[in-house]
Amino acid sequence: MCGRFAQTQSGEAIAEAFQLSAVPELVPRYNIAPSQGISVVTQSRKTGDRDHHEKKWGLIPRWSKDSKIGQKLINARSETAAEKPSFRNAFQKRRCLIVTDGFYEWQKIEGRTKQPYLIRLKSRSPFAFAGLWERWQNPQSEEEVFSCTILTTAANDAMTSIHHRMPVILAPEAYDTWLDTTFYNPGVMQDLLGPFDASAIETTPISNAVNNPRNDSASVQEPVELASALDT
Repeated sequence: MCGRFAQTQSGEAIAEAFQLSAVPELVPRYNIAPSQGISVVTQSRKTGDRDHHEKKWGLIPRWSKDSKIGQKLINARSETAAEKPSFRNAFQKRRCLIVTDGFYEWQKIEGRTKQPYLIRLKSRSPFAFAGLWERWQNPQSEEEVFSCTILTTAANDAMTSIHHRMPVILAPEAYDTWLDTTFYNPGVMQDLLGPFDASAIETTPISNAVNNPRNDSASVQEPVELASALDT
């Protein structure tokens, strides 16, 4: 499960990290929630160039009669996405990178409020979730909505004490294969979608301020002493 994440890097940093054809205009976002617009990287079938777009978080399948289904499809299990009707067409033809530099997860603690954690790379560099995107046309208004979902996998050793699932973090060397939608081999795709290297990840307990998506500032990422956090 991934229900909240951050993207605080500059457009220049993102363009360099993802080899974009143009520098996107970005503002730091510390508390991104479902249904909001998020930064997505795709690859042109014609030119091979990588492009940055904003897409709504929560995938709306093309066949859906109602956009509300997107609220339930913010994540897709990587183990079954290739077969699920909501995701299989996008898995073959519309794969993307979802740009981030940190995500949040909540640890269940018996008898206490869930403890939120910030999960980042130790390098503090931007990285990418494996994503799928879709284009949906509203049957009433004919408005087009571009939406996406984040693939998840089993937690790695750094995450298992917090939650049993985590978003799929793609290694940079996997970007070309994942983005190349002229190529499709289910076995090759699945090999890219395992848990990320636990030794490269750091987990930091933070306050419950992150629980409210209206709190969208650097303060939500400030670490707290775990003993103190558990007493709140």
